[in-house]
Amino acid sequence: MAENFLIPSERIVSKIYIIRNRKIMLDRDLAELYGVKTMVLNQAVKRNIGRFPTDFMFQLNGNEMESLKSQIVISNGRGGTRKLPYAFTEGGVAMLSGILNSNRAINVNIQIVRTFIKIRELLTTNDALQRKIMELEKKYGSHDEKIKKIFTTLNLLLLDEKTNPKKEIGFKTK
Repeated sequence: MAENFLIPSERIVSKIYIIRNRKIMLDRDLAELYGVKTMVLNQAVKRNIGRFPTDFMFQLNGNEMESLKSQIVISNGRGGTRKLPYAFTEGGVAMLSGILNSNRAINVNIQIVRTFIKIRELLTTNDALQRKIMELEKKYGSHDEKIKKIFTTLNLLLLDEKTNPKKEIGFKTK
């Protein structure tokens, strides 16, 4: 499998939102990453709807959509979102790999799932940090773009610290 379609994890993390206390990605963001039209992605899902129970995929309601508008740029007029988008949880993203068969889709899917896993591992390695972040995300995470950027930055810094540990300073004696 070619590694030609590497997407920076920062780009993937920036497209993960918290809705209904779950980390999700929107159909339009996934379609963009996979290099297909949103309509094509949604048609493939509808042809395989049995693979997507409600804990893998759900359609946003009007209130959730309004909440997202404060986090991301979504136009209200022509050329914008005409239907409420579908949200995919980690399980839904993993299930997409079974219905999208291009090399790019498979490679991007692997990267997205790895990003979800890194976030989960990061949160489980430090229970106190996890509780604090979850409390802050519940309180502020779905309302303010600046707070979203802070969480994204924190996650990236903590991921970098885990994947690139600091070397010990000094010298060793025999």
